[in-house]
Amino acid sequence: MSTSTPTVVLVHGAFADAASWSGVIAELQSDGIPVIAPPNPLRGLASDAAYVASVAAQIDGPVILVGHSYGGALITVAGTTENVVGLVYVAAYALQEGESLGELQGRYPLSPLVSNLKEWTYPVADGGTAVEVTIAEDAFPSVFAADVPAEVTKVLAAAQRPLAAAAFEETAAAAAWQTKPSWALVAAADNAINPEVERFGAKRAGATIVEVEGASHAVAVSQPKAVADLIREAVRATS
Repeated sequence: MSTSTPTVVLVHGAFADAASWSGVIAELQSDGIPVIAPPNPLRGLASDAAYVASVAAQIDGPVILVGHSYGGALITVAGTTENVVGLVYVAAYALQEGESLGELQGRYPLSPLVSNLKEWTYPVADGGTAVEVTIAEDAFPSVFAADVPAEVTKVLAAAQRPLAAAAFEETAAAAAWQTKPSWALVAAADNAINPEVERFGAKRAGATIVEVEGASHAVAVSQPKAVADLIREAVRATS
């Protein structure tokens, strides 16, 4: 293992942006841990993972990839990048190679998220349109951020970033957890991803698992210290 402190790359998921990591970033910076939170394009599993991999590859020294939600699927693929030394899943999907989000999710009862998605369209390169989804604004607090103050969730709902619907069907080209150590935080009161899906993926990955009771999907917003503590553990273990 490298002697230098790994750089932490925080990958947000769908219906959020990099600002959702603000509390976690502040925690890590206070410890002098280098950290960046790049934008996740949210356009498709393969292309988004390639973007995350390119970010990691351009960082000097070791990298720990941290993925929230859909970001977990991306770090699973992007984590094969040579300088990535660890993976941290935060209320996230940990896919197996050849598996899609829809497949993994479909093995368990669907979360309330699924019936509260709003469809939009966006233009694509060939002149046609594709579908993207957001969470219906009235459902956003209960589905995504039940443990976050109401005035904050109203802002988060307005600023949410849509995910290309095709991302649910794309399969993971690799599963980096097969060769790299992983950690996982299960948000026990998650209404966006069934916590059983988080537990199953984390156990299969052989991750070091922490459960946060009462935590919503937006655990990085509501409990940044708990999230940062797990990342610190990964940093210590790989330094």
